[in-house]
Amino acid sequence: MSNKTITIEILRYNPETDDKPTYGKFDIPYVEDWSMLDALEHIKDELDSTLSYRWSCRMAVCGSCGLVINGTPQLGCETFLRDYYPGSIKVEPLANFPIEKDLVVDSEDFIKKLESVKPHIINAMEKPVEEGVNIQTPEQMGLYKQFSMCINCMLCYSACPQMGLNPLFAGPAVIALGHRYNLDSRDDGYDQRTEVIQGKNGVWSCTFVGYCSEVCPKNVDPAAAINQNKLQGSQDWALSYLMPRKGGK
Repeated sequence: MSNKTITIEILRYNPETDDKPTYGKFDIPYVEDWSMLDALEHIKDELDSTLSYRWSCRMAVCGSCGLVINGTPQLGCETFLRDYYPGSIKVEPLANFPIEKDLVVDSEDFIKKLESVKPHIINAMEKPVEEGVNIQTPEQMGLYKQFSMCINCMLCYSACPQMGLNPLFAGPAVIALGHRYNLDSRDDGYDQRTEVIQGKNGVWSCTFVGYCSEVCPKNVDPAAAINQNKLQGSQDWALSYLMPRKGGK
């Protein structure tokens, strides 16, 4: 193992026992190929077994290891010590979430918001099984494919300044997910998602800083989904006046 070392400063906080967060410093071996997860694993195994953090796949698929590293929301498995050496590294939990312990945040509110946009195919004209599959062309899939790549890592929520100002904001990933299903040719759930996406705490709460798309590890571009929904909402509003529903004035 290398004789070189690197300093990692980690936010430590247990709401059940601590009055406020503090930072702990750890000097660990500098190994060029170590990711931030490798570094955290070394600290937990060799220096402080009480350190808490999340991880699972190590392949940027599960979205579990979101962290704020030197001020930028990133996946721990895709961030390497070599990107910072010889400087030090500050590691914090994702912003705009309650801290459960150390680098672990409470994602319950995020999950509820995901469920609010009904993230599944809603088909008002379901075909009998004997009629076969619902055919979709590559062009039709291409409309929503980018927005289907989200891994729910919540980096965009940590990056979004509006989340800090308005915790009720549906948020970038949720809006992008709803948009993904609204663009799906097999889906008929647009009206059911409108209240969330076009509501007070939906796309119109976004001030379009665009940082959500910058930090997205899968290039989902939630900012584009939000803008496209703002345009669609404006068109729906205009059409409601030009073509009022039956019984309207």
